[in-house]
Amino acid sequence: MNNDSLESRLLTANTYTKALACLCALIAGLTSLPSNAAPTAEAVALETRPTLDGDVLNDSAWKTTNINQFWQQRPVEGSPASQKTEVFIGYTDRALYIGVICYDTNPEGIIVSDSRRDADLEDTDSFTILIDSYLDQQNGFVFGTNPAGIEYDGQVTKEGSGAFGSGGGGFNLNWDTNWQVKTQTGDFGWSAEFEIPFKSLRYSSQTAQTWGFNFQRNIRRNNEVAFWSPIDRQYDLFRIADAGRVTNIETPAQRNLKITPYALARRSSGNMIEGSNDQEVGFDIKYSVTPSLTLDVTYNTDFAQVEVDEFQINLDRFSLFLPEQRPFFLENAGQFAVGVPREVELFFSRRIGIASNGSQIPIKAGARLSGKVGNSTNVGFLHMQADAVAGAAGQTDFTVARVNQEFANRSSLGFLIVNKEADDLANPGADDYNRTYAIDGRLGIGEDGRLSGFFAKTDSPDLEGDDTAFQLQGDYSSEAWSFRGGVTQVGKNFNPEVGFLRRRDFTKVDLFALYRDRRSEWEHMHELRPHIAYRGYWGEDGLYETGFWHIDNHWEWKSGFEVHTGVNLLHEGVREPFALAPGKIVQDGDYDDAETQLVLITNQGAPLSLNLRSKIGGFFGGNRVQLQPTVRYRIGETFNASLAWAYNRLKIQNDPESFTINVGSLRMTYSFTPKISMQALLQYNNSTEVFATNFRFAWLTSADAGFYLVYNETRDDDVGMFREKRKEWIVKYSHTLDVLN
Repeated sequence: MNNDSLESRLLTANTYTKALACLCALIAGLTSLPSNAAPTAEAVALETRPTLDGDVLNDSAWKTTNINQFWQQRPVEGSPASQKTEVFIGYTDRALYIGVICYDTNPEGIIVSDSRRDADLEDTDSFTILIDSYLDQQNGFVFGTNPAGIEYDGQVTKEGSGAFGSGGGGFNLNWDTNWQVKTQTGDFGWSAEFEIPFKSLRYSSQTAQTWGFNFQRNIRRNNEVAFWSPIDRQYDLFRIADAGRVTNIETPAQRNLKITPYALARRSSGNMIEGSNDQEVGFDIKYSVTPSLTLDVTYNTDFAQVEVDEFQINLDRFSLFLPEQRPFFLENAGQFAVGVPREVELFFSRRIGIASNGSQIPIKAGARLSGKVGNSTNVGFLHMQADAVAGAAGQTDFTVARVNQEFANRSSLGFLIVNKEADDLANPGADDYNRTYAIDGRLGIGEDGRLSGFFAKTDSPDLEGDDTAFQLQGDYSSEAWSFRGGVTQVGKNFNPEVGFLRRRDFTKVDLFALYRDRRSEWEHMHELRPHIAYRGYWGEDGLYETGFWHIDNHWEWKSGFEVHTGVNLLHEGVREPFALAPGKIVQDGDYDDAETQLVLITNQGAPLSLNLRSKIGGFFGGNRVQLQPTVRYRIGETFNASLAWAYNRLKIQNDPESFTINVGSLRMTYSFTPKISMQALLQYNNSTEVFATNFRFAWLTSADAGFYLVYNETRDDDVGMFREKRKEWIVKYSHTLDVLN
């Protein structure tokens, strides 16, 4: 090891530690900064429960309009919404009720693009609710619908910052809870009635409470987004600090015990294996220890109903990221998230119960305790036990503990411990463990600034020294400008085995600047977004491993049409030769290239739409032509189809022959009702000669339970002289029992 380099790393780590200590001191003494006044409304104790049919106009339960003023964020920021909206907020001793009338002077122009549960609400007329039930201005719950009456729900952590399942928190769309919504359409426009049981929410123990609320209405034909509590253009609904206030919400004492048993039958067959039949049973338990703290228990967990991973192309020598999709690991997942999104994830739940090749490892049992203690302390504890797999892995125990203290102005300080204990099949009795320790913090600076970072250390047998990682990053975002700058460092022996590392042994510098230009005199243009970004990676020995300059401008029209025009300047310092494809080897050395980038996006709310991404230019001393078109087609709200293709024609240095890598997918869904749907996903990868089919039929009886019929087929033509074909049929039924209803 280079002594100068090591000394430099130690000095940097020491400097960061001092900076983090100062950050903690600042947070500890932080007081709330003044903000713009938020609108307020009062919830009404309902004398009678509304008839849940979507007819708000003629339901006598709705007597008082709480809210009737919405403000545009786009296309004309700060102007009143083009259509009138009325919102009613009421409650009984069991549930929160919200009624909304979305008046529309042109009801024939209402656009409804999908009726599946949790379908995207951006490309349809829609109404979405944000609830900050702790009033911590950082975390919340989201409920939404469209005129088709879909149930859309999710969980917001840390104001949605970062990519979900990754280091910053984010928005967890896979969070599901039990609630209902019904809609009606008519000459007036459309209306909706929401029934959200208090037991489906988390809140403090006080009886009379004030919650943070915001409401978003989308009028898709106008590409219009309007809010009750105005939000600056650089933010979205997840800007919880700018939410309004709803007072006089009287909450009951929480009584919540739900048991969800399941039964599953599986039939597997293939050319290389004998056919097999399996039957399984298991269950999940959810219990509210307090109104803000939830215990989840799982036994013999199976995720057969979860959608399969999408194929990806790896045109580099670093690890690919595959997102978590399993429901049990997704509730309150943002509380366990520490690190750099999709690059340095200190806890990554896919390491539990999923092998490196994507196959499932049986999970015996597990438990999670998560939520709040008081109004500002987030806690999380997770323990899972994965079964042994003959010849591959021994029984493994995973434990994660997390505490995060929130402060005023979007600030926080947290600690994380991740532990893995496994039976070593090769050396019985030998130590086989891995531990990660981390401290992280966020400091809000004014209304638009933020300083964040973490410091982490790992502990593994036979790995000593150079086993730390850290990040320090600053962000600023106003209506016109956004800036970001940060430094990340990962040691050679930093080894979070229950985390995700895209690469190791590096120092990274990250810079970004963007300008938003909107002008009232533009008749058709909505916004220009010129920006520049830089990422640079250096190894411990000083090798400049990766450099990426991105200079771009986004042209967005009011019609929804977008064009992105950019130039990328690339540098790669390759230490060791690696294979891009069979027989195509990138040799070690330095490569400097340039490429042009063009993106075309048509109106995604139209029945037929296109998203085309392309890159043309240099690639590891050769050249690359990359085309990634995605075509979407829908018929009303019932049928949706998307065809995506990734075409890469590549030529590398010192190789006279070009080659192609193609990955394609066809996704089709048909919704009989918002709770009954079928989906088919077909995927092909010519590099690995794999063709895969996933078919799912779902009949939901509640948010996360029901009947599933799943068919998986994989054809692998790249197995020597044989063509392997694997088939799997799965039937699964689960049902939620509300024991304390």
